Amino acid sequence: MHILLIGNGGREHALAWKLAQSPQVSKISVAPGSAAIVAETSAATRIEQLMLDIDDHQALCNFAVEQQVHLTVVGPELPLVAGIVDAFETAGLRILGPRAAAAQLEGSKAYAKEFMQRHSIPTAAHATFQSADKAHQYIDERGVPIVVKADGLAAGKGVVVAQTLIEAHAAVDAMLSDHSFGDAGATVVIEEFLAGEEASFIALVDGQHCLPFATSQDHKARNEGDTGPNTGGMGAYSPAPVVTSEVEQHILQDIVEPSVAGLNKDGTPFKGFLYVGLMIDSSGAARVVEYNVRLGDPETQPLLMRLNSDLLTMLDAAVDGKLDKIHADWNPQCALGVVLAAGDYPASSGKGDSIKGIDEAEALGCKVFHAGTKLADNIDTGNDKFVTNGGRILCVSALGDDIVEAKKLADKGAAAINFSRMHYRRDIGYRAVARLTESA
Repeated sequence: MHILLIGNGGREHALAWKLAQSPQVSKISVAPGSAAIVAETSAATRIEQLMLDIDDHQALCNFAVEQQVHLTVVGPELPLVAGIVDAFETAGLRILGPRAAAAQLEGSKAYAKEFMQRHSIPTAAHATFQSADKAHQYIDERGVPIVVKADGLAAGKGVVVAQTLIEAHAAVDAMLSDHSFGDAGATVVIEEFLAGEEASFIALVDGQHCLPFATSQDHKARNEGDTGPNTGGMGAYSPAPVVTSEVEQHILQDIVEPSVAGLNKDGTPFKGFLYVGLMIDSSGAARVVEYNVRLGDPETQPLLMRLNSDLLTMLDAAVDGKLDKIHADWNPQCALGVVLAAGDYPASSGKGDSIKGIDEAEALGCKVFHAGTKLADNIDTGNDKFVTNGGRILCVSALGDDIVEAKKLADKGAAAINFSRMHYRRDIGYRAVARLTESA
């Protein structure tokens, strides 16, 4: 079968790597893809770059028709919010992802908050503003800590957890007055600060049924100890010990299933990956921090390292409304991924710097997923054939019998790699490690 995969980051590299393992898949076309993704080509599955603009839905539809593509899988959020699924389904093509109306759960934080209020889904108290003066007044009334969010898509970087009034007011000014996030920050959502431990809960949804993925947890802050500015994610691991079996049932019954039912009630049925970012308090009660309408990055990398089941079978079942017939089999080992970023990401990042040590990291037993790399000019072979291309560059992922072993191997793999001004966190998974140590 021929699969069309939309995207070019670390999540899409992991998806291509896993889909290529399916005996049902003979060819994967990735738009726009990357050299690293194409390198996953094997004797059984050919992977090719498709140099089409992911915003050109008609061209992508034409390709899927002409090449008799079995299924299109959408990695990133932007094409989903822009309506790529609407275009494909109108053309009678099989595609996995929500239509634009349902994708507003991620496309607009204000919409998501209204949705949660409407369907009694637990979340933080909030207010929405387009006026900077009114936003400043609200912050002064509520006090800190407080959370300021750009309403629209900002690649995971439009969130400021302000510990001081100065930080909170500066965030409002940056978004509403200085337009630091463009149209995405023309509206801001200001939320109460939720104490607890964050976790990511991802379910594959077919419009009616939910197939929960293994639990995971990511680290959004740039620096160790979960400090510094928010990023798209500096690392992740699976499973997340904070999500006990009891907490998982609570999340499914009180958050995920009501979300799917609410989307149906609103006339916007959901198919695809529903990602719920959660804050779990000391009593095990979970509240929604955010929705995403696709797989998380970097959660995808450790999650797919643990998935034993055929991914294409699962995705087909979601498209066909048959997830109630599917069981997902997960490797009992733990997986952990460490993101290697360039420069001062997320503020700025370097490009064109030679990357050394990828082969050495993989020789240790790690899997290195590429997020922001490209082929160096005039270099076809060798350990340093890739150069940085900005932002998050790589995610070094590893399996281990427990979180300590997975972390040790991933950290060792990360240390084997080097490029100019490389930055990564050495404490990914520290909460899970602490829990394991305490229980020993």
